[in-house]
Amino acid sequence: MKLIRLAAIAAVVLAIAGCEQRPSRLDSVTRKDKPAVAERGEAATAAGTPAPMKIDRSGSVEDQLKRLQDAYDRNAEAVDFLAKVFAQQKAQQQAQEREEPAPDAMFAVNVAEDVKAGQVDGPADAAVTIIKAFDFACPYCQRVAGTMDELVKDYNGKVRVVYANMVVHPPAKPAHLASCAAAKQGKYKEFKNAFWEKGFTPYATSPNHDPALLGETTIMAIAKDLGLDAAKLKADMSSPECESRIQADMNEMTKFHVNATPTFFINGKHIGGALAKEQFKQIIDEQLKIADASGVPAADYYNKVVLAKGEKQFRSKVDPKPN
Repeated sequence: MKLIRLAAIAAVVLAIAGCEQRPSRLDSVTRKDKPAVAERGEAATAAGTPAPMKIDRSGSVEDQLKRLQDAYDRNAEAVDFLAKVFAQQKAQQQAQEREEPAPDAMFAVNVAEDVKAGQVDGPADAAVTIIKAFDFACPYCQRVAGTMDELVKDYNGKVRVVYANMVVHPPAKPAHLASCAAAKQGKYKEFKNAFWEKGFTPYATSPNHDPALLGETTIMAIAKDLGLDAAKLKADMSSPECESRIQADMNEMTKFHVNATPTFFINGKHIGGALAKEQFKQIIDEQLKIADASGVPAADYYNKVVLAKGEKQFRSKVDPKPN
């Protein structure tokens, strides 16, 4: 039994020795007295080839294991440290995997109130619904804004985009409230697009990202350009209704563990982060085939399939698929 335990210790010690024997990249600089062959050998080791190890195999098996036991005792603190680091990394990896959505999940994200409020571009009877959770101070949200407009146009009635408020940067909240207020005057999309150009862009290009450029002065200037009723816009921005509208979106996104922008759901399929247009089109084409094969009319597909049959809560990649 003692031999088995010492053999296990030997494996750990050899692993440590392997780490300790790896030369530093500084060796070729500091050891000028070594021959060129040695320097080339060190360079190869630094590039990923481990240095050969010499193990003292003299004496009996008991003698060899005794030396390994002594080596383990000398490195016990290092072994303990490495074990703790490994455990921490493993725990972090598992936590990260628990936050990664299951790739085969169809999430039933409810956007009925968003559509009712006018936070949508594209026809109600589109077979594919893209939900974009965004923040008005998010650069990647802005970069993909034009792509969303193009997709609605390119698919000519088969795709709609529903916009969900997900305030990550507090200075962006007035713009989200203003978009709610603009929607009440029938100009949600116009305000959204104008704000990316006249609000976000100056903010993003200003020294230290001046938050004032996202605020009321910019919003009122945009309202004037769009012919909005400024007094009504301000009143609606301050209303409990618009505050609740923003919070309701964020609550729905949080239910599905959305904690970064932009995040997309394409007929319930989670997409984390902005994609190139062609990548979006590939996913849309796949979803159109699925919708067509279902036999459900396009106008009813989101409600009767995605909402009715989709998963009502977040499922991670490590969670089992529900029956």
